[in-house]
Amino acid sequence: MQAGGTIAARFHHHSVGLGTFSTDAARRAQELHAGLPLASFGSGRRSGDKEIVTLIQRLARHGLVEYPIWRSRTHADQVVIEPQIPDYWPRTSQLRGSDALALSRFAYMRRRGNDMVLESPRAGALFRICDSKIAAALAMLSVPHRIKQLRLLDVFPGIELLGLLLDCQILFKVDARRDGGLRQIEGDNNLILWDFHDLLFHARSTEGRHANPLGGVYQYAGVIPPLPAVRPRWPGKKIDLRKVPAAHPADLSPGTRLLRERHSIRSFDERRPITLAELARFLDGAARVLSRWKNDAGDAGPAAEYAVRPYPSAGASYELELYLAVNNCDRLARGFYHYDAGGHALVAVGVRPHELEALLTGAQLAMGASAAPQILITIAARFGRMSWKYSSIAYSLILKNVGVLTQTLYLMATDLGLGGCAIGSFNIDLFAKMTGLDFHVEGPVGQFAIGRGMESNASDRH
Repeated sequence: MQAGGTIAARFHHHSVGLGTFSTDAARRAQELHAGLPLASFGSGRRSGDKEIVTLIQRLARHGLVEYPIWRSRTHADQVVIEPQIPDYWPRTSQLRGSDALALSRFAYMRRRGNDMVLESPRAGALFRICDSKIAAALAMLSVPHRIKQLRLLDVFPGIELLGLLLDCQILFKVDARRDGGLRQIEGDNNLILWDFHDLLFHARSTEGRHANPLGGVYQYAGVIPPLPAVRPRWPGKKIDLRKVPAAHPADLSPGTRLLRERHSIRSFDERRPITLAELARFLDGAARVLSRWKNDAGDAGPAAEYAVRPYPSAGASYELELYLAVNNCDRLARGFYHYDAGGHALVAVGVRPHELEALLTGAQLAMGASAAPQILITIAARFGRMSWKYSSIAYSLILKNVGVLTQTLYLMATDLGLGGCAIGSFNIDLFAKMTGLDFHVEGPVGQFAIGRGMESNASDRH
């Protein structure tokens, strides 16, 4: 608590301002240390209820709040809910005794330190299970059970917990009237195409759907020494290729020169922004659809449509799409655009100004730059395009394609005298909000900043 009703959270030598609140809300906020029942402010009837909700949501955005479910008599924790997305709020789905529930095929239970946690890449929260009997009861839901059957167990998990797990999509209702197995019943066609390990890797290796440390935090510095930049050579006879005659630098091929000139540029010349004409040439050379073709059903597989672009793609899938967050481009309005590679056109996508700002700011922070890029390209994948054909390796193939496309963007930028920088951290939940697309349907798998480069110093080049 600070003067004037200002509340801040302090942890690990950091301080986060949470806003200014009324005296009543500030007093009740003190109770959060011991625990404040949701029912005590969820109705919104008391003075300060809405302020408490706002405060808790702000704490959740920083991973500073959790929701324990207590035993009614002892107040010992049975389950503790840990939000994984900023907007999570505990909600219980309505259940009847005749409803049949089953664990999602994306749900998994694991040891984390001394705790057992139940989570899913689809869930907005994870559940820390403090009672081994509850863990055993939930594990039974690998086979569908009706609520009235679960009530007969020695340890019934509780209708509230089951409703919370259903809301988080860790459980789902089994509709016996629908045809197909549990995989078909659980979700839509886009979800059917996902393998468990692929969706988990996508959700946990990006920002937006988990609360784990992310990025270059050097968590093992001081514990394990870093590996050398160049691998020590293998023992045995060495063939020194430096003694083999090489081409004179003046005789290098254009392709070789491009590869050697390519480097990352994180600072851009705001006085001379990239132009629409340069952007058009850049996209034309790197990502435009060059031709289309169809194959008939036969030995090569089912009938399908294919397109050819300037870069290679696993199985000619070409599942990658480009979305441009334009910050500063001559003759192009600031905004968010989809690149129509088939028609070689930019199509405006309506987004909220603060979302566009958050996307650009996130890229700036990820690059460690002093300003946002002139144009930020988000490389998104239409996941089903790849997983329709490939099993077990679909997501790994998508990431390989991202690497190929990223190098293509680098080389095209270098050839046009522009600056570019690949970005490894991006928020898949923010993209979903901006586009209205579910994160498992189409979502970010890479980013690339492009603009008129400003050569500053060697530390800016990688």
